[in-house]
Amino acid sequence: MKEKLTRSGFDGNVKRYWRWSIILACTLLLLDGILLWRDRTCGLIALGFTGLYLLAALLITMRLRTRLVREFVDFAAHYGSVQGEILQQFELPAAFTDPDGKVLWMNEMMCELTQRKSTYRKGIAGLFPQINRGTLPITGTERDVAISYEDRNYRARIQRISLKDVMDSSFLPDRDSIPASIYLIYLIDETELTRVIAENRDQKSVVGLVYIDNYEDIMERTEEVRQSLLNVMVERRINKYFDEIGGLVKKLEKDKYLLLTDRKGLDHLIEDHFSLLELVKIINIGNDVTVTLSMGIGSEGHSYQENYVYARSAMEMALGRGGDQAVVKSGEEMTFYGGKTQHGERTTRVKSRMKAQAMRELILSMDNVITMGHTLTDMDSFGAAIGVYRAARTVQKPAHIVLGELNSNIRGWVQAFRESKDYDPGMFITHEQAIAMADENTVVIVVDTNSATRTECPQILGQAGAVIVLDHHRRGMGTIEKAELSYIEPSASSACEMIAEILQYFEESVTLSSMEADCIYAGMVLDTNNFSAKTGVRTFEAAAFLRRCGADVTRVRKSLRDNFDNYRARAGAVSNAEKYMDAYAISILNPARLEDPNVVGAQAANELLDIIGVKASFVLTPFDNRIFISARSIDETNVQLVMERLGGGGHLNMAGAQLSDVSMAEAVDRLKAVLWQMTQEGEI
Repeated sequence: MKEKLTRSGFDGNVKRYWRWSIILACTLLLLDGILLWRDRTCGLIALGFTGLYLLAALLITMRLRTRLVREFVDFAAHYGSVQGEILQQFELPAAFTDPDGKVLWMNEMMCELTQRKSTYRKGIAGLFPQINRGTLPITGTERDVAISYEDRNYRARIQRISLKDVMDSSFLPDRDSIPASIYLIYLIDETELTRVIAENRDQKSVVGLVYIDNYEDIMERTEEVRQSLLNVMVERRINKYFDEIGGLVKKLEKDKYLLLTDRKGLDHLIEDHFSLLELVKIINIGNDVTVTLSMGIGSEGHSYQENYVYARSAMEMALGRGGDQAVVKSGEEMTFYGGKTQHGERTTRVKSRMKAQAMRELILSMDNVITMGHTLTDMDSFGAAIGVYRAARTVQKPAHIVLGELNSNIRGWVQAFRESKDYDPGMFITHEQAIAMADENTVVIVVDTNSATRTECPQILGQAGAVIVLDHHRRGMGTIEKAELSYIEPSASSACEMIAEILQYFEESVTLSSMEADCIYAGMVLDTNNFSAKTGVRTFEAAAFLRRCGADVTRVRKSLRDNFDNYRARAGAVSNAEKYMDAYAISILNPARLEDPNVVGAQAANELLDIIGVKASFVLTPFDNRIFISARSIDETNVQLVMERLGGGGHLNMAGAQLSDVSMAEAVDRLKAVLWQMTQEGEI
């Protein structure tokens, strides 16, 4: 039956229609047979009518077959032309291309938009560079591409269509030359939508906090008759600056302001690099101290309240990094601006005394004390840990120091403590021992870092009942958030200086042994480059305290002497350095035969600063499948900002970063690109 219908010229749905007609006729014949079996007369009558029905149907079909086929053909032709006309009149610009992006056909709207004739047969990329062979979907069936054309924004919807799906379309030219697949591209004008989205973004609320960092110090060192004038000038400068972006400023306290603005205003501030930070510094009516501000901005929250929480978090970060900078917190992301000047020297020990007392109370409330520094423990980290150990033992609490792999700087010191009978065998513990020991009755004291991921054993931070952070580096992303006590003082020269101050207020009976005093003193010597960098009055006061406790300069100097291989490698790095932009010294350290190449790289960076005209030095050291960058400066360049651009951090004069999966040439190029960009932006 199927073959007969096909030979008759019918196929598809028409064939199925005739097939069901024959099935129904057979059903009538079956009914006639049943009637003949039941009643011969009724059966013959029904059979006669069935025969007449079949004869009439056959005559009608034979007579109307030609006309029916002609009607089908006319309908198909008319349908194809209507379909083509619909696409021609389609209100969206549309075109067909081959897999190479060559235009096969364009409708009237596309011709009108592009000012091209319908016979245009060149590449679509000539009209829309964003659409090319690479953007045409190969595996999927469709893709959206954002494009711009004559100041209008469009979303190009690209659909891949198989040839068999379009072969019957009569409006396509040269059907025989069409490849296996073609692409339908039509443009949706999203200019107004983009504008509305941009306006909505620009109108989103932004909340900011502005603090005068050193208000009390400025007032103390300014004549009383000029204090009011200074206040007025600072307030006027702040109000004028934010008035220019349409912001609303409200003075909360004598040194605190609340800012309300929108995202468009924030974009202006970012583009301006928060120049208010520098504008207030030029205010001078005889005051000896320069005015500095800190700004915390919160955006991308769902309400004013959420943005205010973001602003407070950003302000805490700005103050924790030493002030004189702006921090923008957009959701979970923080961006830093400013912070190019050295932190003001601390003039009071009140904060150290309060932190020492709070630390003592926390230690007394716990049964066990574990202290640790950062990974690749250096002398400053180790010396501060020794100071914490002595504080805990003074109040009769068991204390332990977590150490990982020992480097040459501290190996001799660790061996000396282990051999001394005055110290417990469990003074130093491994990571595994620390994890097994830490519980809710343990206080973990982190020194010389405030980043959770950079600690020697991050796992115990979540196990401990309390966490204390003592650090002299600026806050960065990943700061230990849930610390019961956080003492971060970027103006301190070293963690050893901080612990030396704390020990003086921790307990009257704190007595350091000569070896402990030497160890802490050595940490200060290394971090201050023999007291030539980041030193202040407080630094020398802490050194004097350690000298009174028995620290000996000669012993410390002898303990810090270097071996010949390190000295030669350091000299080679200095001699091979190149000067970039006539201000930055960049060198590569050869790590061959060096036990601790990172330490030697840092020493080489320090020595490069002795060259006239060098504002900052950068030494790159390949080690352990990574490239370590040691960055140093004296006072002209904030190397922390540079290293943060490379994923690192540190201090204003001392910072570092680690690069993975890059060659040395690529690492040098990335460093130079960051230096160039930040110089052009005025960040350094």
